[in-house]
Amino acid sequence: MINMKRYETLDHTSDIGIRAFGRDETELFSNAAFAMFDNITELNKVELKDCLEINLRAENFEEVFVSWLRELLYKYSAEGYLFKKFVIKKLDKTAISAMAGGEKADPERHIFKKDIKAITYHELKLEKSKRGWTAQVIFDV
Repeated sequence: MINMKRYETLDHTSDIGIRAFGRDETELFSNAAFAMFDNITELNKVELKDCLEINLRAENFEEVFVSWLRELLYKYSAEGYLFKKFVIKKLDKTAISAMAGGEKADPERHIFKKDIKAITYHELKLEKSKRGWTAQVIFDV
């Protein structure tokens, strides 16, 4: 099995852009979520204490992707969760069922990097190739 990197950061004027990779759609969604939280905090300090279930429906695959990241960001901004492990149980063109593992943010232990405010549709791309899947997304900071 070829070991591929999870994501790369893209140069973007004022926001954060990432390109996530996956051998399949589930790995792509997991790696995009990992990339988002890796830009928010130092993930090596986050412990797997809590596991939240995420179930979402949307009109199409791109909306499922954006809704997934938005729901995770909401869990962080409104409820204080930091996640570092993602298990996609079911994923299709209009729905996702997944588990997100992590813990509540602790300012005493966690080191914060960027404050991501929103997931945008600006320059959003989800593409399948012979090597797997790629997603490009811009985070508003």
